[in-house]
Amino acid sequence: MLGIFISSLLVIEKRSRIVEVFSEEVQKLWNEWELRVLVLLSLLLQVILIFLGSRRKYMATLWVRIVLWMSYLSADTVATTALGALSHGQGQPGSTELTTLWAPFLLLHLGGPDTITAYSLEDNELWLRHFLGLVQQVGIAVYVLIRSWTYSRVSILTIFMFVPGIVKYGERTWVLRLASKEHFRDSMLDRPDPGPNYAQFMNDYDSKQAKGSRVTVGRIEDFQLEMLDEHEEAHQQKPNNPSNSIGSESNLTDAEVLPKAYEFFETFKRLFADLILSGDDWKKSREFFQDTSSRTSFKVIEVELGFIYDLLYSKAALIYSLLGLILRCISFSSIIILLVAFLTGDNHRYSNVDRIITYILFIGALILEIYAIFVLTSSDWAFLYLSKHKLHIPVESINVLEKRLSSRKRWSNLVAQYNFLSVSVKDKPPKILPKVQRLLRVDKLLENYYYKYSKEVFFKCKELIFKELKRKSRKVDKIEDVKDLCTSRGDGVLGYNGHLQDKLKWSLNDIEFDQSILLWHIATDLCYECDNNVSPFTELQRETSKLLSDYMLYLLIICPFTMPKGIGQIRFRDT
Repeated sequence: MLGIFISSLLVIEKRSRIVEVFSEEVQKLWNEWELRVLVLLSLLLQVILIFLGSRRKYMATLWVRIVLWMSYLSADTVATTALGALSHGQGQPGSTELTTLWAPFLLLHLGGPDTITAYSLEDNELWLRHFLGLVQQVGIAVYVLIRSWTYSRVSILTIFMFVPGIVKYGERTWVLRLASKEHFRDSMLDRPDPGPNYAQFMNDYDSKQAKGSRVTVGRIEDFQLEMLDEHEEAHQQKPNNPSNSIGSESNLTDAEVLPKAYEFFETFKRLFADLILSGDDWKKSREFFQDTSSRTSFKVIEVELGFIYDLLYSKAALIYSLLGLILRCISFSSIIILLVAFLTGDNHRYSNVDRIITYILFIGALILEIYAIFVLTSSDWAFLYLSKHKLHIPVESINVLEKRLSSRKRWSNLVAQYNFLSVSVKDKPPKILPKVQRLLRVDKLLENYYYKYSKEVFFKCKELIFKELKRKSRKVDKIEDVKDLCTSRGDGVLGYNGHLQDKLKWSLNDIEFDQSILLWHIATDLCYECDNNVSPFTELQRETSKLLSDYMLYLLIICPFTMPKGIGQIRFRDT
């Protein structure tokens, strides 16, 4: 920590030497406005982060991702640099006491908003680095306070302003730790299972034999995922309910979707920690989706993935708990009290610019807290709590709740696409300095994003995909069937055409998975372009096949970490 502190001072010293090259007027202007600009820029970045942090769940536009990514990377750097400038004694001599009050505000900014703590999963693994940064930056802020201590009203306010600053920074560090892979997995592990008590078993076995009982030892077979034929027939023979959309499939209201999605979230979040599921978990999920319409099923999955996102990328793990509510009350009340105390004090002896910036910092922090509370009370987590206690809520409030839930947008309804033939023939040649791109070795990176596009997923496509999944799910009777189903590629398609199965079976079993994706993608693209005269019935299958084919290639090229390990990108380049 001492090394980081010394290195930051050396950087500031070098920067000061660079400024000495310019004239005295430029140096004076730099010394007066450097800290002020950094503090205001830090506040601006916090505003961007809190408003766009949760919106990337349902906004797939490129500008949102770029602005959010740049703001996320710049926020900590700007706040740390401003703290370094404070520790180095920047600013006007008469404003040193007031600018010291800005130090805890910078700690508040380093804590970040509630809507985003990590931009990617890898950021959660750096929680220990953030903890060391917390110790370092708090130490620097305390050093600034001690150096400029004057027993004045502003100095006392600075001490109390450390409370929300440290709370916010500590919240972020703690949430990053909870979302890290190791701690996330450990939080879901049950107590170790020692297995059967064989000593007790043998004692019981011997005692029963001694009493003359006939005792046999048998083996319990593994749990099988089975659905009785009588159960299926009973469902098929049920009369159609007018309230249901498709035959005997049930539709849940938006208020009923929340608890069901949370139930699946508690079960399937183990998959994000590389933990296994029990057969009973699979059976419950299978039975629910077999009896549910596609519209309700997609709603449940949307809400479920929203819970997962909040848990891994925001402060949801802490703020939606009793401790989080207490900390939120502490930080919010502290900011209000300190703002009132500052407004009622005699601040005219400070420069107008510094007083205005201090007012902006207080008001900005208050607005951010109010917006965070609004997000807290209008989130799916809050609606889930209300739906569980709906007996104590008036009917009018329940109706408003359901309207808010039905109108809430949870994902963009867009699927990323990447087409092999478009990239191969360069139907979108780069228009902005192609030679410069090649010189900077960013041409391939920009090309991937240049040819990537998104396409809307219509309800008919969702319905077709869901029906196909249900059809395949009905054929599963044992755990081994699940494994076979997950490892199958295009066997089901070729199974309908015996002559094609003999000719094309090699494209599934004799080659690697990534190569099979490439081959089937090219074949799908060629068939899509050639078969233009299709009936309205087959048009849906045609468009859905194209949608899924381009999405699979997007995963293979742009998101290879989501696929089995292979050399897909090398094969793509060679092809």
